Amino acid sequence: MKFNIAQPNQSLKVELLHKINQKTKPPGSLGFLEPIALQIGLIQNTLMPRLNKPALLVFAGDHGVVDAGVSPYPQAVTAQMVLNFLRGGAAINVFARQSNIQLRVVDAGVNHSFDNHPDLIHAKVGFGTRNFLLEPAMTLEQCEQALTKGAELARNEISAGCNVLGFGEMGIGNTSSASCLMSVLCNIPIEQCVGRGTGFDDAGLAKKTAILKQALAQHQLNDGNAMQVLATFGGFEIAMMAGAMLGAAQQNAVLLIDGFIATAALLVAYHLQPNILHYCIFAHCSGEAGHRQLLAHLHVKPLLDAGLRLGEGTGAALAYPMVQAAVNFLNEMASFESAGISEKSVAGE
Repeated sequence: MKFNIAQPNQSLKVELLHKINQKTKPPGSLGFLEPIALQIGLIQNTLMPRLNKPALLVFAGDHGVVDAGVSPYPQAVTAQMVLNFLRGGAAINVFARQSNIQLRVVDAGVNHSFDNHPDLIHAKVGFGTRNFLLEPAMTLEQCEQALTKGAELARNEISAGCNVLGFGEMGIGNTSSASCLMSVLCNIPIEQCVGRGTGFDDAGLAKKTAILKQALAQHQLNDGNAMQVLATFGGFEIAMMAGAMLGAAQQNAVLLIDGFIATAALLVAYHLQPNILHYCIFAHCSGEAGHRQLLAHLHVKPLLDAGLRLGEGTGAALAYPMVQAAVNFLNEMASFESAGISEKSVAGE
């Protein structure tokens, strides 16, 4: 299993910056849209970038650590929500429809057998991970299988004409998995990584933190082997999502990273291939406790800060129109020369 992700070609950087700065506006006045336009132009190595057939992959999987009491919701909710996605009734369905994003649901490891559905991808590694309070969540072989399958799914979307992929997830217990991945790979105390997840009160949050602290102490891992950390604390959906991110970046796609769990998957991918960050646009800062610190650790800035903490890829879908706007202003907005406008008059001089 090899991923070779190169930094995007920088040969057009000067020309792209000139094109951005020659639009009929004061320099920098379009804020974060300007570096996004530059980033996508570099990824696609063109002065006229395009976003084609946007797709959003929602990876679903169950977590054995739920048995330890880390969630107020039962594991069965994962399968119930997958069925809701397939019926078109979840928030991500609404937001994806709004922006004409193709939504695909991936069964990476749900503890349920689903019937065939045109929007469901059967990619089950197992019927949920094991309880990482007692033993590693998955074997290294299962971890590699999930990563490889995720990369294959991303390549399939890109082969069909997609060049911008969003990533979401569903899995009761996966904030616990993400918190442990963050704690080990960022070397941050677990207390700063754990949040309320699906809605714990203070007592529930304290219990969840204590359980995860115990699990970390038992396994005694450090950030030197990201694969081992992923296999120990990850979920099948997180591992498969990380593989899809790696596969998409290797194919020069734009990656829309959703919230806390998706960023934890990206954190693993980053440890495996640091150049992946050049291809990522971080959609939002989640209301989940550790996400802001995780984004800071990666030295990245999100587009939105709206208190979202639903997951499912909802932040990625909501941010997509802004990414579209960045490409559209670069391609469609007049330049000073084409509009016959003095640069000094626009700058207010």
